[in-house]
Amino acid sequence: MNPLVEFCISNLANGAQETYEVLEKDPNIDVLEYGCLSYCTLCDRSLYALVNGDIVEADTPEELTKKIYQYIEENPLF
Repeated sequence: MNPLVEFCISNLANGAQETYEVLEKDPNIDVLEYGCLSYCTLCDRSLYALVNGDIVEADTPEELTKKIYQYIEENPLF
């Protein structure tokens, strides 16, 4: 089972698209996008994604990518 990373389409438009594209190329991560994840306040102030249901946020796409990989490493599914 691969880690699941979920993105809000509005947050992708705000800058998280770069992170989405990097993760989408990783065969060991499942990436999904939704019209809305219902974290509008968070979405308005930073870049974020849900990683296995937990919020990971950052100020830049590069930082978000790094934090997502770090989260996955520190919180294995098995």
